[in-house]
Amino acid sequence: MSLRNIAIIAHVDHGKTTLVDTLLAQSGVFRANEATVERAMDSNDQERERGITILAKATSVLWHGEAGETRINIIDTPGHADFGGEVERILGMVDGCLLLVDAEEGVMPQTKFVLGKALKLGLKPILVLNKIDRPHADPDRVLNETFDLFASIGATDDQLDFPHVYASGKQGWAKLDMADASDSLAPLYDLIVRHVPEPKAVARVDEPGQVLAVLIESDPFLGRLLTGRVEAGKLTPGMAIKALNRDGVEIERGRITKILAFRGLKRQPIDVAEAGDIVAVAGLSKATVADTLCDISLSEALPAQPIDPPTISMTVTVNDSPLAGKDGSKVQSRVIRDRLLKEAESNVAIKVAETAEKDAFEVSGRGELQLGVLIENMRREGFEVSISRPRVVYRTDEESGERLEPIEEVVIDVDDEFSGVVIEKLSARKADLKDMRPSGTGKTRITLESPSRSLIGYQGEFLTDTRGSGVLNRVFSHYEPHRGAIDGRAKGVLVSNSDGETASYALWNLEERGVMFVGAGEKTYQGMIIGENARADDLDVNPMKAKQLTNVRASGKDEAIRLTPPRRLTLEQAIAYIDEDELVEVTPKAIRLRKQVLNPSFRKKKVRAD
Repeated sequence: MSLRNIAIIAHVDHGKTTLVDTLLAQSGVFRANEATVERAMDSNDQERERGITILAKATSVLWHGEAGETRINIIDTPGHADFGGEVERILGMVDGCLLLVDAEEGVMPQTKFVLGKALKLGLKPILVLNKIDRPHADPDRVLNETFDLFASIGATDDQLDFPHVYASGKQGWAKLDMADASDSLAPLYDLIVRHVPEPKAVARVDEPGQVLAVLIESDPFLGRLLTGRVEAGKLTPGMAIKALNRDGVEIERGRITKILAFRGLKRQPIDVAEAGDIVAVAGLSKATVADTLCDISLSEALPAQPIDPPTISMTVTVNDSPLAGKDGSKVQSRVIRDRLLKEAESNVAIKVAETAEKDAFEVSGRGELQLGVLIENMRREGFEVSISRPRVVYRTDEESGERLEPIEEVVIDVDDEFSGVVIEKLSARKADLKDMRPSGTGKTRITLESPSRSLIGYQGEFLTDTRGSGVLNRVFSHYEPHRGAIDGRAKGVLVSNSDGETASYALWNLEERGVMFVGAGEKTYQGMIIGENARADDLDVNPMKAKQLTNVRASGKDEAIRLTPPRRLTLEQAIAYIDEDELVEVTPKAIRLRKQVLNPSFRKKKVRAD
C-alpha cells in the first residue's frame, strides 16, 4: 500500500476543517449507522465555541482510487495568524499540501503567510478553489490572484506549475474543470495521489529508526505522547530509544511503551511503524517538541524547523485583589509558573520568562488571541491570575542601534460608507495605506501596513465604527524602525473608592458620568474599575452609596429605578481595553478590571513620582 502525507493550509474560515470532515466521510471512516459531527477535528471546547481551529491535528484515510489502495495522512492546521507556530512545525512532516482559497474572498494575509512557509520547504501545493457554490464566487479571478501570489513570494518554475481543483467542501464535491459533472471528492483524492510524492523516508526503511517530534500532548494513561513522522527505519513497542535535542545532546533513554497510528478520528495501537508514517510514540518523560527520538546507535539529531519569534508579551501575576481566592483553587505562584512552563513546552510559539518582580511572569506569543486562549484555558482549569496590557516585543538593529518594532499587514473588508473612518483612525495610529479597491457588492478592500502596538485594543473600536459589518485580518510582516508615539485610550475610567456591594441608587446617579461595567448587588473593592468615564480623566466614585431614608424619602420610591444594562467585557476585550497602569483580574467565575495600585492616595503619589 502506498503512502501520502499532506497538510491542509489556508486563511482562517476558508473551509479547511469542513473539507476534512467530508474527506473523512467519503473515505468510509464512519459506519453507515454512525453519527457524524460537524467540524469533527475541532475537538477542543474553545475551538467549538469560537468556530476556529487552534491546534494542528492529524487524521488518516484509506483511498481506493485509480492508483489502487493509498493511505493518506492529513493534517488540519489553524488558519489564524496567532497560531502560525502550529503550521510552521507540521509542514516539515508532510510532502505536499492543499492550499484552500475561498473563491469569493480570494487571497488573504494568512494565505500568503502559510504559502510562503510551504514554498520555502520545497512543497508543491495543490490549489483548491473552495466554496465555488457561493453566489458571488469568481474562481477565475481568484486563480489569477493566487498565481500572482506564488510569483511574488518566489515560487520556482516547478512550484508555479501547480494543479488546481474547484470544490465545495460543504456540499462534498470537487472537479478539475468547471464544465465537469461531479458529486464526490474523488477527483481531489486522485489528484493528491498523482501530484504528492511518496515520503522520501520510505527509501530509508532499512536504516536505524528515527522520529522528529513535532507535536506533544499528555495522556492520563500513557503519559507523554510525541507525534512525528518516522524519518528512517522501523519502530516497535518495547524498542530501546534515546532522545537528542537540536544540538545532538542526549536528554534521556527509555523504551517505547506504545505506538499509536492515526486511523480516521481514532488512534489505534500498532505493532510496527515504518518510515514515512506519522505516528504518536509513548514511553519518554523528558523529550519535547523539536527533539529527535532515535535508535540507541545514532548520535546525530534531525534538523528542526526554526519558529518565528513572538511579537507580543504580557505580564501574568498572582491575583492579589481583596476578592482573591474566592472562586479559584489554583492561586499560588508556583502552580501558575508550572502551568505556564507546561504550555511553553507544548506550544513552541509561546515563551515564558520570570521577571524581577516577585510572583510575576512574562508570557510572549504571536498575538492577543493566542494569549487570550491560554488565559481562558487556565481560568477554566480553576486558576486565578492578574494580567497586564499586552506590549509589543521590540528589537534593536545590530548595525545602527535603532529600536525596531513589529509591523503587520492588515487587510480590511468594509462597506463603502465606512472606509473613510477606518482609514482615518488607522492613519492616526501610524498605519500606511498600501492599496484600496472595490471588492464587489458595495464593499471596499483596504490593505495597510500597521505597527502591531497600534492594533492592540483597536478591534472593538473597529467593530463600532463599521456597525459590526467590517472584517479585519492581520498577519506579521516584518520589523522596521519605531514610528513614534501613538495616542492611547481617549476616555478615562470610573474607579470604586471603597469595598462593598454596589447599590442601584448609586449606579443610577453614576450613569450620567459614563458607561457602567457592573450591575447592582455586585461585590467591588477599592481600586476596581466599575465603568468608563465620559471624559479623558479617571474618577474615583462611590458605587455603594444608598438612598437616605427619612419620613419624606420612603424606600418604596426606589422601585422606580431602572438601570441601563452594564457593558460586559469578554476576556479579549478586557485585555485590549486596559491601560498601562491597569490589570485584568481573571477568575473562573469573573473578569474584573482594576488599577495596579488600589489605594487612590498611593496611586496619585506614583503618578507624581513618574
